[in-house]
Amino acid sequence: MSDVSGLPAAKGPLIYRQSIWTRVTHWIWAICLFFLLLTGLQIFNAHPALYIGHESGFEYENAILEIGAFNTEAGPRGRTTIFGQTFDTTGVLGMSGAAEQPVFTAFPGAVTIPSYRDLGTGRVVHFFFGWIFAATMMVWFVASFINGHIRRDIVPGPADLKGLPRDVAEHATLRFKHGRNYAPLQKLAYFSVFFILFPLIVATGLTMSPGVNAAAPWMLDLFGGRQTARTIHFIVMLLLVGFFIVHIVMVLLAGPLNELRSMITGWYRASPGTPSMDGDKP
Repeated sequence: MSDVSGLPAAKGPLIYRQSIWTRVTHWIWAICLFFLLLTGLQIFNAHPALYIGHESGFEYENAILEIGAFNTEAGPRGRTTIFGQTFDTTGVLGMSGAAEQPVFTAFPGAVTIPSYRDLGTGRVVHFFFGWIFAATMMVWFVASFINGHIRRDIVPGPADLKGLPRDVAEHATLRFKHGRNYAPLQKLAYFSVFFILFPLIVATGLTMSPGVNAAAPWMLDLFGGRQTARTIHFIVMLLLVGFFIVHIVMVLLAGPLNELRSMITGWYRASPGTPSMDGDKP
């Protein structure tokens, strides 16, 4: 590749950016979240509604989301109700598949594990990867605290907050700088995921367990009841899916080969002018 003068573009130094702990936990999380999402949708299909409060049932009007299929004059249709507003979601939510043989589930089998109705298997697989996810999170926290990854790359400092407007403008114009440390937007995003969303999805998942309720009943009070915890769990899942989509887009825009090399080998090609350190490749 050449610059505007026709001369070969200068390459920045190859720096060691990601530790083995960061790389291994990253890929374990990716696998866990894939299975947790698809089995979670299988579990949600068993009762496709979300509530706010300690209780739910026909006599209550505390549902904030309901997905199902209903008969109409034109035949069955998929319908989704959010905060009292109803939408026809035939073909996507509530009713999917071919018109000759429709499937009446909240989420279609293409995005659930198993792809057919099987709550028992969905729960077993969900809990299996849930415990792996939680254990990996603890390993990451300990390792990242010891090696300084949290202090250096995750927790935003005053300088990061000061440089946030400029970083937002650079991202908006797709001008990415490849440095040793994370940019302010990266730090804010990862801090939100590691210190808010990950702990919250684990805690709300535990709050839905009767065994955990018996050992720690205060968790029900903390999250406003099991039904509210389930709703928060679902919302956090949507936020994590949104983060994943933005994350993949940023990887593609910033240079997928360089980003993948960083998360596989630890070595990252920085922008020209980035100072190298002892042990870094030129």
